[in-house]
Amino acid sequence: MKVAVFGLGYVGTVTAAGLASRGHEVVGVDVDTLKVDMVRRGQSPVVEPGIDLLVRDAVAGGRLDATTDARLALERADVSLVCVGTPSSPRGDTDLTYIKRALSDLRDAMEVAEPPSGVHSVVIRSTVPPGTCATVVAPVFAAQDLPQGWSVGTAMTPEFLREGCGVEDFFAPPFVVVGTQDARTREALTELFAFLGQEIHHVDLATAEALKYACNAFHAVKVTFANEMGRVFAPFGVDARRVMEIFTEDRKLNIAPTYLRPGFAFGGSCLPKDLRALQTMARYAGVEIPMVGSAMVSNEILVRSVVDRVLQSGYQRVCLLGLSFKMDTDDLRESPNLEVAERFVGKGLDVRIYDPIVNPDRLVGANLRHLQSKLAHVNRLLATTPQEALDGAEVVVVASSDPAGLEALKAADPRLVIDLNGRLGIDVERLEPYQGVSW
Repeated sequence: MKVAVFGLGYVGTVTAAGLASRGHEVVGVDVDTLKVDMVRRGQSPVVEPGIDLLVRDAVAGGRLDATTDARLALERADVSLVCVGTPSSPRGDTDLTYIKRALSDLRDAMEVAEPPSGVHSVVIRSTVPPGTCATVVAPVFAAQDLPQGWSVGTAMTPEFLREGCGVEDFFAPPFVVVGTQDARTREALTELFAFLGQEIHHVDLATAEALKYACNAFHAVKVTFANEMGRVFAPFGVDARRVMEIFTEDRKLNIAPTYLRPGFAFGGSCLPKDLRALQTMARYAGVEIPMVGSAMVSNEILVRSVVDRVLQSGYQRVCLLGLSFKMDTDDLRESPNLEVAERFVGKGLDVRIYDPIVNPDRLVGANLRHLQSKLAHVNRLLATTPQEALDGAEVVVVASSDPAGLEALKAADPRLVIDLNGRLGIDVERLEPYQGVSW
């Protein structure tokens, strides 16, 4: 395929040279004549292990060229990859100036360049906020405004290249993601990246745009977490690096998909108390661990948001399906679901609760004392069947995937359903008639 790459920085150079090395005909475009001249001489304008050889071989083989003239790059090109910078503005939001300039140059070039035989795919590789492709990119290439012969599909294909190992990451990415609504562009990008031998995740534009932000935020969180653990443990004579070395061997919970699913607040007998203990240790040691501390704050915000959502609805009769802090346990200690129920009762709402496991007659010890401290007259609130709890409910808060409860929900007629953890799955479609479904 013939590919135009706009921007010859780290991402653009690695992308252009990588594609050229696999047989594609690539022309890089940049306003910086120095970068363009370096590529044309077979030299890389950026420093990356392995990039010099990649550029030199691609140029020598006639598969890689560079220019300041977008028209030359666009001549009969199948794909344009936009790899320009998206720095922060003074306000902290993403500055799209270079994106808009590249799109403008690309569009102007279409007035004089020969179009390909099929669709031309304009693909954003730069990191941009969700909605950018729909509101900034697509309008530039509206079909009715294009020169004769041009047909354009837009897409987002984020890059996951770490500086210092960008070439290695290009040929072995963690995943390949293509966000587009255009079937022809989807096929073109599948062909373009076929040499990677990886299954492509075909998603909508906004999901593809959001993914890079989620990845980078998590990387920052991991660095911060490791550093905070180091600050807490050092005064106790603990080798935090040895702790984290063993920590990362846990691929069931620590380095795993576990817990990385948007939903509701955490609770139980471990996480809240251990976070508080870490904060106390930090205060004892005279160090600050703001990220760990903010976890409890963020958790409280989740609980408060659910309560506020129900109160703002104006409905009074509430059913809570699920009370323990997670499924298949009767542990109520610091359960966020129990906290929600307590706040509902405190606000004067008519609350009924169904949990397939929690039974006051069977609870003992700390569990029983905790329940009694949170919910007075708990026997009056707990229903023995989901149908009894759902009877007359205007609002249903789903915190359990108990089959009997979800089946009973299908036959109920609430006005608002709040699915805290995505328990409803495909059954969400059955709830469309309701005024609001949240998950």
